[in-house]
Amino acid sequence: MPPILILEFVALAALWGSSFLFMRLGVADFGIVATAGLRVGLAALFMLPVFLVSGVWADFRRRLGPILFVGLLNSGIPFMLFAFAVLHIPTGLTSILNATVPLTGALVAWIWLRERPGPSRMLGLGIGFAGVCLLVIGKSGLSGLAASSSPLALLAMGACLLATVCYGLAASFTKKHLGGLHPLATASGSQIGAALALAIPTAVFWPSQPASATAWWAVVAVALLCTAIAYVIFFRIIEKAGPSKALTVTFLVPVFAMSYGAVFLNERVTAWMVGCGLVIVCGTALSTGLVRVGWLERRVA
Repeated sequence: MPPILILEFVALAALWGSSFLFMRLGVADFGIVATAGLRVGLAALFMLPVFLVSGVWADFRRRLGPILFVGLLNSGIPFMLFAFAVLHIPTGLTSILNATVPLTGALVAWIWLRERPGPSRMLGLGIGFAGVCLLVIGKSGLSGLAASSSPLALLAMGACLLATVCYGLAASFTKKHLGGLHPLATASGSQIGAALALAIPTAVFWPSQPASATAWWAVVAVALLCTAIAYVIFFRIIEKAGPSKALTVTFLVPVFAMSYGAVFLNERVTAWMVGCGLVIVCGTALSTGLVRVGWLERRVA
């Protein structure tokens, strides 16, 4: 990639890595639903100017229903699940589980779109699944958490994995029903759809006590930096370098997320978390086709 795209790639990983930190700071005051609702609502407002780009508004109007629906799958539900997760497990662990998005995306595409993976990708699915299992059941993966909170920690990890399934469903739905649209129409429209879906729940679960300035700044940051601006950068990388290279940004996100958690939240990064994270990354790289095992491909062929 050209140097400018490499800088954007690293910037995108840094932005998405910080989203877990900002959610942790916001959810403490706003709660799960209001944090997610504010994130998508503010992001939708920040992204309104993209409708001035040629073709974006026309594509949005043409496929209004599916675009709004995909917002619920790709933003509304996952953001609530991650907001719940960061309350009960370290942000670094949350980000590692989030790195399985390409893995679950490949599984959903296999089941739903009948996109059968090749031998290398099948191996990757197995390795990635093993890494997730090791991360979830390993005692070291829960070190630093109180024993009484372990059930909630396991539930939080399950919420992360459910969020990645939502992302996988959204990706396959987009490929099946939103092909050929301007990517910014899908990106901005999906935030509007998520904001509309969470508007009433956000009002119902709005905190009774005023939120602190820190919480407000955290929610604004996650909406503007980690959602609106990050989406623009992500789709620019897709346009210039292709989806496969853009997808690899998920491998770098946990590095930033764990660093932010350690510096700003005093979270402990264990060797078990790092080791399982590397297993997941290897499996994801194989399952997405970014890396292939030549001898295995030739043997099956």
